Amino acid sequence: MANEARKSLRVRYVARRNAVFADPGFQYWAAKLPLINRIARSRAGNAFDLVAGFTYSQTLRACVESGLFDVLQDGPVGHQEVAARIDLSPDAALTLLRAARALRLSEEPEPDGWMLGEQGAVLAADKGAQAMVRHHQLLYRDLADPMELLRRDRKEPTALSRYWSYAGALHGAAERGEQTAEYSELMAASQHFVADQVLASFRFPARARLLDVGGGHGAFLRRMGEANPGLHLGLFDLPEVAQAGEQVLADAFGPERVSAHPGNFFEDPIPGGYDIVSLVRILHDHDDGPAAALLANIHRSLKPGARLLIAEPMACVPGAEGMGEAFFGFYLWAMGSGRPRSGEEIARMCRKAGFARTQSIATPQPVNASMIVAFA
Repeated sequence: MANEARKSLRVRYVARRNAVFADPGFQYWAAKLPLINRIARSRAGNAFDLVAGFTYSQTLRACVESGLFDVLQDGPVGHQEVAARIDLSPDAALTLLRAARALRLSEEPEPDGWMLGEQGAVLAADKGAQAMVRHHQLLYRDLADPMELLRRDRKEPTALSRYWSYAGALHGAAERGEQTAEYSELMAASQHFVADQVLASFRFPARARLLDVGGGHGAFLRRMGEANPGLHLGLFDLPEVAQAGEQVLADAFGPERVSAHPGNFFEDPIPGGYDIVSLVRILHDHDDGPAAALLANIHRSLKPGARLLIAEPMACVPGAEGMGEAFFGFYLWAMGSGRPRSGEEIARMCRKAGFARTQSIATPQPVNASMIVAFA
């Protein structure tokens, strides 16, 4: 009864708050008060960002696809030189430069002397992030009509699902050339963001054995191995992928530090004998049934005291709500599989799979990944 009363109070508060904020009289009054108007301006700016966000993302895409960042690294350069180097008219180049300036992607420290802005300098140095920007055009294509996307059967193909289907077919097939390289670059970029959060937040025992399930070509394991010289690195993935990943890791660390295990993590037993098993951006790719089956399969392989490390963007994380549920919610919907889950949801799934307890570990940048550790 007390819970119902609290819920009712919360509902009444939200309804009253919304009515007040929507009132034009309140908005006019808030804009006039010296202390309140700063809050009002901030909220108005946030509302406009919601309206204009697609333009911002496309401005970034134009900077990446045109090669503008490479040009501005040689700055300061005039807009006419920029135009010639990225094949635009001078007026079009100036429009792009000014739009990028508003997003801190470019900067004009002297009249018509253009250079990288703060954000531009970061992105220009991160080729992986640029690969993700180019990749997102598939999601934007699917989101051109968001209601149509939401109403369609999730098994119907989309631009994003077609990409991942094709990527899966060439997963590990180096002979496929440019497309494979693009896919590998995208995977390495996404793993890089998560790996940074793990390294900043989790300490591996000095001589531990780590198995990365669904570890691809070993990008995550390579970062862990570089930071932890005593760590033995195990990779579990489809046969052709595990073979390619084993070679990459063996070249980096020597074959004695690497074990590759070919298999399907839904159908085959997970290799035992590891102290820590990691799932890096794997769980949220799968619907609840397959995700629960994967957790149970991993639990069966673990000895008492071993741990499962789950690292991925999660829902309902303070400060990262937009990434967790808005971006990944629609991304995974368009992909046709999986959904973002909160830490509490994942913890419940782990306990149901047989894990004794779970621990949430804070990360410096939850927009890139949050972490749950489950104890066998």
